[in-house]
Amino acid sequence: QVQLVESGGGLVQPGGSLRLSCAVSKIIISIYRMAWYRQAPGKQRELVAAITNGGSTNYADSVKGRFTISRDNAKNTVYLQMNSLKSEDTAVYYCRFTDSRDYWGQGTQVTVSS
Repeated sequence: QVQLVESGGGLVQPGGSLRLSCAVSKIIISIYRMAWYRQAPGKQRELVAAITNGGSTNYADSVKGRFTISRDNAKNTVYLQMNSLKSEDTAVYYCRFTDSRDYWGQGTQVTVSS
């Protein structure tokens, strides 16, 4: 069955960087729009960034200029480079795409704290 596996989360100090990866198996992602979402404690899940199959990207206003989404179709993987991290970026980050249904990964925890 299709699996999305996020990795790369962890604890980082404010101003630091992390690179998240989302490896997808059992389906070729090249034709799909891929997206990263996040959910902080007590808050709704929100869209962070998305990338179309053609490479067009869009970002939440809160991360513009700091985060970069990219994809490597040969590796069937999507990335989220996160720079200048802030405490408000603390959340569980999820990868998602939609085919006949929504596919989500299990999430990876990002904690920004000194």
